Amino acid sequence: MDKLFERHNEYLSIVPMEFVRGFMQQIDWSLRLIAIKGPKGVGKSTLMQQYIKLNFAPDDKHVLYCSADTSYFTTHTLVDTADQFCKIGGRYLFIDEIHKYENWSREIKEIYDLHRDLHIVISGSSLLQINDGQADLSRRLKEYSMPGLSFREYLAMDSGIHTGTISLDDLLAAPNRFCIEVKQLCHPLEYFKDYLKSGYYPFYFENKQNYQSTVESVVNYIIDTELTKFRGLETGNSRRIKALLKVLSQMVPYEVDITKLSTTIGIQRPTTLKYLKHLEEASLIHRLFTEMSNITDLQKPDKILLDNSNLLYTLSDKQPEIGTVRETFFCNQLHSARHQVEYGGLKSGDFRIDGDLIIEVGGHDKGLRQVKEESKGYVAADDIDSATFHKIPLWAFGFLY
Repeated sequence: MDKLFERHNEYLSIVPMEFVRGFMQQIDWSLRLIAIKGPKGVGKSTLMQQYIKLNFAPDDKHVLYCSADTSYFTTHTLVDTADQFCKIGGRYLFIDEIHKYENWSREIKEIYDLHRDLHIVISGSSLLQINDGQADLSRRLKEYSMPGLSFREYLAMDSGIHTGTISLDDLLAAPNRFCIEVKQLCHPLEYFKDYLKSGYYPFYFENKQNYQSTVESVVNYIIDTELTKFRGLETGNSRRIKALLKVLSQMVPYEVDITKLSTTIGIQRPTTLKYLKHLEEASLIHRLFTEMSNITDLQKPDKILLDNSNLLYTLSDKQPEIGTVRETFFCNQLHSARHQVEYGGLKSGDFRIDGDLIIEVGGHDKGLRQVKEESKGYVAADDIDSATFHKIPLWAFGFLY
């Protein structure tokens, strides 16, 4: 136990405190069992350490942060660790990289049931394995999905430009007022294209030169290790899955032809649909449907986008199609801000948001033709810095969280 507290102090002594993400305020830390999940590199470990540093004294032994992938847990179980911690008065146990521990969900369930005064916070980057652990922890566990950086957060970390968030309703109600407020602090278009290429994952600020190779390593790990181990991906098909992502990174925004896609990568249609579901579960893609209420696991999506625009620039062999970049950014920011995003269909705008908003995404010259018949129709336009009637800068949707 002393060794764990030594490590705890080491972790907290180096955690950066210059910027704390707003996601911290979305979590109900009073709950007894919390899981913070999200793709590798979005900042889960930093968030947990920052919370401890902000809410506990440096020498407080009632709280302990540890990582399940350290050598300590090769000779100690989670259950024994929690028992020892509680015996010395421990009340708050933070366990990072929980997916690295075999049968973690069963032991967490046992700890939860045995120690009624203990608050447990776990985090993990293996979204597939975290999802699999839900069955053992049903009705006990509250999950929070942590996205990468919004454009607003990127500005704060990259250039020290701090602004508040804005709700979607408030943005749509007075878009130009919001644009004026932001432009008093910076020229957003000066930074926007850089964010689209790099900056979604916070590790960008640790090593900017090797950012895209690090992103690619994360993608390869998900496919080669997690999909193979937890979703039965045949080793021989990992290359085809990477080819699938590469094809998606080079597509223009149009309705999906699954049969053609399957033929291109050499996988049967039902298998392609199954893999697409797993890729979305691992936060590598978004599957979009025209109707969210009646979706089956193997239903053909109406549109497929990569999870974020940084993936487009990393995985594509050529310059990504700008329309795809814009739609990927928009979908990512709205989804990360917990809005329901559906495909708008061919006769209306690109996206239906929360069931009733219709939003078309395009360049600065995009008109209102496709949304003019909609009572709640808007255009999110790139390369503009001011809003006009129902036409809002695309970058402004990067301030929703």
